[in-house]
Formats: sequence, structure tokens, C-alpha cells
Amino acid sequence: MRFRQIVSCAAAALLIGSANAADLNLGIEVPRLDVAEYHRPYLAAWVERPDNSVAVNLAVWYQQKSGKDAATGKQEQGTKWLADLRQWWRRSGRSATLPIDGVSGATRPAGAHKLSFSDKQAPLAELKPGKYALVVEAAREVGGRELVRIPFDWPPQKPVHADTRGSTELGAVTLDLAP
Repeated sequence: MRFRQIVSCAAAALLIGSANAADLNLGIEVPRLDVAEYHRPYLAAWVERPDNSVAVNLAVWYQQKSGKDAATGKQEQGTKWLADLRQWWRRSGRSATLPIDGVSGATRPAGAHKLSFSDKQAPLAELKPGKYALVVEAAREVGGRELVRIPFDWPPQKPVHADTRGSTELGAVTLDLAP
């Protein structure tokens, strides 16, 4: 009998501990485009409140090194083109101090990319319960711009899978939430 009580208490402790944790896993596909002049896209992913304000930034991928502008020959910073991510720039980017610690990164090549976040660490640690949308925006030099949105509730009460697909600059975008 004593053994069963110990096992029951241990199982209850595990369940209580896991009930207080939540994970957000994001999949972003950068499609391979057959174009004459290809540039990796700048990309921003964030969690948006119902009023369209940014709750948290999840990722901002842009040119990390400065280089010479091909047309003018002048030295330029990669941050110069972040304003092409129009929605993100208006809502968060122009007031952000770049690079954003733990969020900023270099542009990514074509292919599938995975990002994982826990509510125990930044940037999700401060996310309050409520209704949100995952927003992913991509813009490419000599290319287009695209934005996709997936609504979700935080924290998840059960495992959730949602996905959408861009038509040009973004491929499959998946959102997996785990309680």
C-alpha cells in the first residue's frame, strides 16, 4: 500500500508540473524560387494581440553583416531593409533596438526551419492568457512580400496543430502548441 501512495504522489506531482508548462513550436518553409536574381528573404515572426499590437517577437531574420550596395557601391547595414517587413516594422520594428537578444538571426536559405519556444523562457515567459495570432511576414529584394496569420489561444488546454501556406515568399507555416 505504501508503494502505491508514493507512486500516486509522484504521478500527481508530474501532472501538476506539466500542467503549468506550455510550448510553442513553429515551422517556417522558405520556398526555393526559380528566378534570375535570388536573395534570401528577410522574415519576422511575432505573436499579435486582437488589437494587432505585438505581444512578443519570436524571430527576425535579416542580413547580419554590412556590405556594399551593388548599385551605388556604398557601404550599407542589413537593418536598412527591415522596413520592407511593413507590418512588423510599423508595429514593432521601428521602435526595437536591434539586434533583439534571442530573436534576431541571419537570413535563412530555402528549406524548412523549426523554432521552439517554452513559456518558461523569453520571449513567451510574459505572454498572458488570451486570444492571439501568430504572424509571419517575409520580404525579398527583387521579389515580393507576403504575410500569413494563424489564430490561437494561449496557454493551450490541449495539443493544437494549425497550419497555413503562403503563395510566393512563404511556403508551409505550421504552429504546434503543447500544454
